[in-house]
Amino acid sequence: MRHLISALVTTVFSLAALPALAGGQTDAILDRHVLPKMQTLAETTAALDTAARADCTLEGVALRSAFGTAFDAWIAVSHLRFGPAETQARGFALAFWPDTRAMTPKTLRGLIAAADPVVDSPARFATVSVAGRGFYALDYLLYDPEISALGTAAYRCTLLRAITADIATTAAELSRDWSEHYAGLMRTPGPDGPYQSDEEVLQEFFKALTTGLEVNADLRLGRPMGQIGKPRPLRAEARRSGRSLRHVVISLKSLEELSDLLAGQDADLAARMSHGFDTALARAEQLEDPVFAGVATPQGRLRVEVLQQAITAIRTAANEDMGPALGVAAGFNALDGD
Repeated sequence: MRHLISALVTTVFSLAALPALAGGQTDAILDRHVLPKMQTLAETTAALDTAARADCTLEGVALRSAFGTAFDAWIAVSHLRFGPAETQARGFALAFWPDTRAMTPKTLRGLIAAADPVVDSPARFATVSVAGRGFYALDYLLYDPEISALGTAAYRCTLLRAITADIATTAAELSRDWSEHYAGLMRTPGPDGPYQSDEEVLQEFFKALTTGLEVNADLRLGRPMGQIGKPRPLRAEARRSGRSLRHVVISLKSLEELSDLLAGQDADLAARMSHGFDTALARAEQLEDPVFAGVATPQGRLRVEVLQQAITAIRTAANEDMGPALGVAAGFNALDGD
């Protein structure tokens, strides 16, 4: 009986400590992961817009460099697709991908063919389909041989500047919403907010982690892999700018940071998760296939599949080890369908 009472007391104290622990993890995730990365996104997209104002020629070295830096910053936060990213569809306005119906080139062709004056007003351009806005539209405009040659140079310049200005505005709004509003809701959950408890906040971040891993395995790798005997290398993300593998690496590094912060003081859990990320990143670095063109051959596909399996193993470890340790589950996400 004495042992039973002792166990019950231990359990009560453990449960009582959970909200405080979760609150501490929330602060760490916000202060060391979310807010700095959102600020970086705002700063790099502002620099991209400045570069476009200075030189809108599509071959401009400074413009392309600024595009790459800003795109990197987006990929590092692309797993945070809840809250401020959902408001006014900011996430889609910045990144409409995967584009399963090729709506981005279609939208750009339409704008250029009509020399649509919607590009002359930031407010009006914000009403354009998300397929014609954001990083992937800019990727086409800068790197696609067909799209980058359509229409007149003057209109392409105006369109490019409209896109970069829109990206910068959207990223600034996203960062500001996080710092001035949403971070506070996550720090102080309660009945009047979107989260009722600290555990619900942790569950949101845990879902961001597992969904981010799923995006890398099933979309960034799975789409170009296609089916056995039917590879789809042209479906690789941002292949025109040669960024497909780079996006996987940037995302994994950012997700590893989030994973470590979620693990909190559990050093053993953090080490187990880190081992999985180290394995996946090592395999990515060995791949030497920037746009996954190798999936067109059986041997090349196998190498990408090995990386995919390593990422899937991290997600399995998150669901089987981290979720129970945190007392949360991944729940549904946007990839689950109806």
